[in-house]
Formats: sequence, C-alpha cells, structure tokens
Amino acid sequence: MTLYSEELARELKHALERRLQGEVRLDPYTRVLYSTDGSNHQIEPVGVAFPRHEEDLMAAVATAAEFGLPVLPRGAGTSLAGQAIGAALVLDCSKYMRRIHRIDPESMTAVVDPGVVCQIFNQAAAAHGLTFGPDPASADRATFGGMIGNNSTGAHSIRYGMTADHVLELDVVLADGSPATFGPMSEDEARRKAQADTLEGRIYRAALDLRERYRQAVAREWPRTWRRASGYSLNYLVGYTPSRPPAWYLGEAPYPPVEGFNLAPLLVGSEGTLAVIRRARVRLVPKSRHTALVVIPFDSVADACDATPGLLEYEPSAVELVPWAMLERAASIPLYARKLTFVDGRLAALLVVEFDGETPEQVRARAAPLAGRGRLLDKPEAQNDLWTVRKVGLGLLMSVPGDTKPITFIEDVAVPVERLGEYVRRIEQVLQEHGTYGEWYAHASAGCLHLRPMINLRTLEGVRAMRSIAEAVAEVVIDMGGALSGEHGDGLSHTEFNERLFGPRLTRAFRELKAAFDPQGILNPGKVVPPADGPPPRVDENLRFGPDYRTVPVQTVFAYRREGDFAHAVEDCVGVGVCRKEDGVMCPSFQATREEMHLTRGRANALRAALSGRLPPEALTSERMYQVLDLCLECKGCKAECPTAVDMARVKAEFLHLYQAEHGVPLRSRFFAGIRDFSRLAQKAAPLVNFVNRRAPARWLLERTLGVARARTLPAFARQTFSAWFRARPAPAEGKPVVLFLDTFTEYNAPEIGQAAVRVLEAAGYQVALVRQQACCGRPMISKGLLERARAAAAQNLAALAPYAERGVPVVGLEPSCLLTLRDEYLEFFPDDPRAAALAAGSFLIEEFLTRPDGEGRPVERLRFRPTEARVLLHGHCHAKALVGTAPTLEMLRATGAAVEEIPSGCCGMAGSFGYEAEHYDLSMQIGELRLFPAVRAAAQEGAQVVAHGVSCRAQIKDGTGVRAAHPVEVLAAFLAGGPGTEDG
Repeated sequence: MTLYSEELARELKHALERRLQGEVRLDPYTRVLYSTDGSNHQIEPVGVAFPRHEEDLMAAVATAAEFGLPVLPRGAGTSLAGQAIGAALVLDCSKYMRRIHRIDPESMTAVVDPGVVCQIFNQAAAAHGLTFGPDPASADRATFGGMIGNNSTGAHSIRYGMTADHVLELDVVLADGSPATFGPMSEDEARRKAQADTLEGRIYRAALDLRERYRQAVAREWPRTWRRASGYSLNYLVGYTPSRPPAWYLGEAPYPPVEGFNLAPLLVGSEGTLAVIRRARVRLVPKSRHTALVVIPFDSVADACDATPGLLEYEPSAVELVPWAMLERAASIPLYARKLTFVDGRLAALLVVEFDGETPEQVRARAAPLAGRGRLLDKPEAQNDLWTVRKVGLGLLMSVPGDTKPITFIEDVAVPVERLGEYVRRIEQVLQEHGTYGEWYAHASAGCLHLRPMINLRTLEGVRAMRSIAEAVAEVVIDMGGALSGEHGDGLSHTEFNERLFGPRLTRAFRELKAAFDPQGILNPGKVVPPADGPPPRVDENLRFGPDYRTVPVQTVFAYRREGDFAHAVEDCVGVGVCRKEDGVMCPSFQATREEMHLTRGRANALRAALSGRLPPEALTSERMYQVLDLCLECKGCKAECPTAVDMARVKAEFLHLYQAEHGVPLRSRFFAGIRDFSRLAQKAAPLVNFVNRRAPARWLLERTLGVARARTLPAFARQTFSAWFRARPAPAEGKPVVLFLDTFTEYNAPEIGQAAVRVLEAAGYQVALVRQQACCGRPMISKGLLERARAAAAQNLAALAPYAERGVPVVGLEPSCLLTLRDEYLEFFPDDPRAAALAAGSFLIEEFLTRPDGEGRPVERLRFRPTEARVLLHGHCHAKALVGTAPTLEMLRATGAAVEEIPSGCCGMAGSFGYEAEHYDLSMQIGELRLFPAVRAAAQEGAQVVAHGVSCRAQIKDGTGVRAAHPVEVLAAFLAGGPGTEDG
C-alpha cells in the first residue's frame, strides 16, 4: 500500500521546496524510518516534511491538497494503534515547532506549538506551581500535537480527565491549507461563521446541524464510560457525558468542562483526520505538592478489579494495578531488587492507591483509612522506588525472547469501572480458549487495563488468533458498554470496529463530520471513521511482521544469547520511541539533532528494512546505512533505558564489522582500536610526545592524516607507568587478595588513579595484585568493529583472569567501559565458556566492590576518613549507568562525609574516540552543552569538586569547561584519614 512513484516524488519535492523553509525528504531511507510507530503495523509514507513554522505547515497542506495527496501529521510517532503511519506525506512537527509561547499563571493557561514535549513543558510550568493534568506514561516524549490527536491521558485521569478536558483553543490548518481558530464562542458567533462561503464556514454549518440532529443519538448510544479515545468526540459537541471522572478536580462543576460553543474539544482524538494543529491553548492545573501511596495486595487481578470501585469512594488521585509478573522480573535485576521493599511475599497483584494534597499531614490523613489494608508509603524515596520498579517492570514484560511476543492490539479497552472485574474474567476466558495469556496492568481506577496477549505474528496461526481475539474482545466491550480505546486511539487497530461500537447512526454522523472538515478525504484517511466507499483498515493487515516476513542470514561474531541472532536483536525494537525522551542517557545524538535516524528506533528500522528486503540487498553494508549508524555514540543507554533493552552499541559494532569487511578498515579506526599499543610506545618518550601533542602544527597534522579534531589534545602520557610504580612500592605483607584490572589509561596516562585505588583497597584490608598476562579489554576494538581482534584480546584475558575469579578472587576495575566489557561482551564472544561466566560474575567496578558485603561487612565501612565539608558532583559514565547504575558510586562517595549530588546529565558527548573525530567534534560539544557543561561550570563557581569515572568524560569536561574532574577513587583516597591528598585535594 503506497502512493509513491519516482515521478510523484520529483514533482512533489520541487513544489514543497519552493514553498517551505523546512526540509523535505522523499528518499527510501526516510520513508522506511517513518513507516512504523509503536503498533504492529508498517506502511511507507510518500515522504516527510519538517515544517519550521506555521506558514510551512499551511504551505505543506495546501501543496498536498493540490496534488490530491494524503497528509499525516505526526508527533513522536509513539502511537500504539497505527494512527501515525500511512501512505501519505508525513508532517513531522517535533523537530522545529517546539516553542512554548506563553504560560499564564493567573489564568492557568498556556499556548504551545504542536511539537512541544509534555515533560519539557511541565518542567517549565512547575516554576509556576502548575502542570498539564493529563499525564500519559509517554510524557517524556509525547508531544502536545500527538496528545491532542490521540486524546491522551494516564494514571491520574480520575482526577484530571483526558486531554479533551484541557484544550481551550486550537489554531489549525484546514484540509485546503487555510488557517482557522476553534475556541469558545457564543451561539450567535458560531452561526455568523457558518454563513461564510469557505471551508471553515462549511465546518460550522455541519457542526451546528450535527449537534441538533444527533444530540439524542449520542445520549442513547454512546459508550457508557467517560474514559474514551474511540471515535470522534461528538459528546463534547452536544455537552453529554455518560459518567464523569470519580475524583474530578473541579468538584461539582459541569463535566465535560466546555465553554460556550467550542469545536476545539471536538478535534481532540481525531488523529489528524479533521485538521492539522499549528498551535494550542490549554488549561493547566495546580501541581500536587505531596503524595502518599497505599499498596494493597490481592489474590488475583480480578479480585483487585472488584475492589476498585470501593476504593474510589476515598477519592484517591490514582489507582494503578501492578501484576506479580512485573515485580518478579524486576526482582531478577539487582539494581531494582533492592527497591522492592513494598512487597511482602508472593501475590497475584497489587493496587497502588495514591492520595495527593498540600501537606504531608494531609495526605497521610487521607490515606489513613486504607493503611490497615496494605503498606503505607509516605516518604518520597519509597514512592520513587515503587514507580521506578513499575516503569522498568513494564519493559521486562515486553522484553521476551523468541518470536512469540506480547502484542498490542486490545491493550487499552475501557469499561465502566464497576464492571472491570467481570471484564477481566471474560477476557481471560477468551485468551484461554485461544491458548494464550497476557499480563494486566495500569489504570484500574478508570476501568482501563492494559493487556498484551502473547502471539507469534510470524505464523498464519498467530495472525488468525489475533483476528479472532480482537473480534471476541470487541463483542465483550460492546456488550459491557465500554470503549475499544481508553487512551491509545483507533488508528489501524480499532477503526474497523467503530461502526459496531457506535452503531449506524453515530457512524453516519462521524462520516458527515469528516466530509465537512475534509471534502477531499486527504487528512490521514482510513483512521477513526470507516470509509463509506471501501473497506476499513484491518487489525491483521499491513503488519510489520507476518507469515511472509523473512530476513537474510548474517554471519556474526557476537552470539546474541538473549535475542537469538542479529536480526532478532534489531527486531527487538517495538517502536514505542522511549529513545525520543529528552533526559537520561539514551540517544544523545538525537537529543542534539532531533533527527529520527539518530534514534535507536530509527537505526533499528533502517537495519530491519535492509535485513527483510524493504531496502535493496546491498543496503545492509551501504554508505547510507553507515551514515544512519555513524552518530550512535555506543553509550549503551538503550540497553538500560529502552523497554525492550535493545543494545544498539553491540549492533553498531557488528554492523561496522560487516561494513568494513566489504569497504576496508580506515586508518583512524586502526589507530584508536590499537590505542594500547600506541600508548605503550608513546609513553616511552612521554616528555617529547606531550610537547609535540600540545603544538598546533601537530594537531593540524593529526586532523589531516587521521581525522582527529585539531581542537582536541590527545591525553598526556605519564613519565612513569602505573605498573612500574606498583612494582617499586612496598607492598603490605597480608590482606585479602584482589586483582586490579589494569586499563590502558590508568597504566599510561593517569597512574595517579591506580595509585589512589591501591591506597583505598589496602586501607580496606586487601592485598592488590596485577596479572602480567592481562591484555587490553578489547573495548576500543569493539567500538571500531574490529571484533576478531577484540575476541582474541578477550581470549587472552580469560586465560589470565578467569583462574582468579574461579578461586573467588575479585577482579576490580577503574575504567567502566573497560571493566564492564568483561561482564557484557565477553559473554557474547564466549557464550558456552564457563570461564567467561566466572569472570563476569567475579568482576566489579571499584565502587561496586567497596559497597558490597565481603563476609566482614562492606569494605567502605572499614575505611576511616578525615572530617570534610566538601561538596562533590558526580557525572556518571554511560556504560556504568546502563549496566550498574550510579547508586554504588554515590554510596561510596557519601561514605566520606562529603555532600554528594549527581549531575542529571546524559552522555558527556565524548564517548571514547567519538568526540576526538573531526566530523563529530561539533556534535560532541553540542551534546556536552545540553546539561553537563552548564552544571560543571556552576559547580566550579561554587567551589565543588566534579568527579567522573571515565577518561573520556574527564577529557570532555576539561575541553568543554576548563575544569579538571577527578576519578571517584581519587576523592576517596584524598579523604582517607592520615593519607596523602590528591593534587587538588
């Protein structure tokens, strides 16, 4: 299903580029990148336009209308029902149209562009004590345009309703490219507008007529739940609701809260099928100051649902269902297992009941009547632990190896909450009859539980099962007066059922409304309202994976133990777009460029298209694919933050291995991959090398010959290596044995870090050993795709270090990317070698080692520190954040008595050799300026000590701010009682 042709592409591109200041892309790779969203479906668009402002938006729609070409406005592309994909010209407003025009604390309103991200907006609104009430789980990447198109909401919908309840006015582009503004007005003003001989006039005539003719039909035939994202919002046009949010924040005020005659709420949930949003005025609500949670256990999900209506009588702000499977899988990860303090024993499900208020005393008093039924969590730290587990648990539910996956297609049904237990029992029976199962979770308070049945869509039987289950669920929902979508919309998954859900009269009203707004039928056609002259989209058509899906075999070096093979490692990306979030580590290049191809999702889409034949056979190792992967910094943020734990760093390394097998290995890649050998030679002439390295001509020559940015200075070499110092020092006569894994940079560039580590370990009662046969960890080779060389280095290290690990002697490292290679990639190089498993289990970053019990307590507790009032700011290393977290480092540093804070930074932007490379230098510094550099400058002005694990991080901080950052173990050694301080104390 595509309208694309070379002739159309040429004509359309020429027309759009003449009229738009923004970009226009119709190439095969861009069309692939925008062919999916978070649903099961895939349809390639004609192309993508990136409007810079409202005039571009109007010009794009007008041009498409002249061509008779469908138009599809798109926000973050995170939709789960397929509404953000289609054979159309996609308008991506998320790159440029991101301006917050106004936040008015007095009127509690704001005006925003469609590309503004909800979480970014809320951070700005929080300065005024305000927030946008609907809070979808995707708020960290969801745009206002997408939330309005989808009628989004989240856990607090029983307090704040849905997006439609907070949209006051919309500036839009109509289907002919003309502008219009829909907002509150009098009846007389609406009738005056209806007299105009324009498309806007036609819309007002139709709306006034529909309101009168279908008022009674809406009251009789509308779903009996207020929680609805199915169909058009005709109930807002007629002012009807079958029920209301039980804890509605406006008290007895009318619901829905529509002022006068206002078409703006009518457009909410229309999925871009009625108009294209160019600006929105929205209502804000006061931000809750304090919350308390009561966690109540139940023997079954259905029992928890039966109890929910009674809990609503206490007027909580949220009631969320958490299944046991989510907790069980979170418990398998040590970082999250420590946070499961709210769980006592095995249980089928939890209800998390939240109360909000102005003071801690107020929320505790509101929660008190339920405290005897469960566990009260009134401390912010305990609440954060629960919500963190809830968030990661959902990812673990989705991250299932093999071809049978939890599939989204019936995942957001909403039914009257008093019938929720009945609904769960009936659907569990449906799943049982089809030989499958799923986990329930989310918004019990609103009668909207998420469910993703386990189905293999790569088989004909699996597709038939999805079809059959969808039909059965639709019948149950209609029988119970529910809505097929409570928040995720219709799109390609639910539109076909809307005529059955709403009945023929209301479906006719939907078609009349669509025809009035969109006479040509070019606005996201086929979504929400089934077409009158053709079949609707089907839930089992246009599937990303289906019975005919195949991939080409790829010979790999890594084993892909969890995923199975390279193709499955790529296919683990389900498209929900968490990589678009604007905080954390994941996808630093996207945070700087706002380009889809610089996302984990974009890279996965391009690779999957090459593997499955959507792109030509040569695409997998093409120069264009290299460009798609090039700006992956291999930070491993996706391994920790992606819901399905896609490891794009490993995928990129494998891609480079394949690419270079065909195109050759660049000299610069050989240089950085062999940095240990180069450093060994350079250190022997350290004074001369350092002198030359600081001179501009040498840096100019490095840029011309190797492509190393002349703005960078390579790390200086020490006059004495760490190992030489270690051999010459007097060693303690006794102590528990520990092996120090000696990384290249500690050995040749910063031996003072190793010296600090030895002092700390010996002070804790250990005897430190080096293993002479140890080789480079292999990380520099992995990052450059030289996987066979890396595997050889790993084999040497296994032979040298595994015997110690097998005897229970810990292997401790200082450089996170080096040490964690032993724990991560070595298992992929040697999946069946027990030595690899032993070394992975017996290797620790020094902060992990010092904060874990060793039979005599935690080593850090045996250290004695001098009194200090120092303030320390930590920038965490990306690999450490992904595989370990920063909690051990914070704990270790706080043991000194210093006041320790973590900078809320993502990747520093250096990422090994990435930031040294001339073509990446500007982007590297841009990433550093996002959060890290401003925080470091502020800390330095306040006299705080900045610390960072990684040699690359410290170099980036020095180049970007002029501040010298210390390694955390240097700070520890400096604060030891009676010990020598570091250079800067």
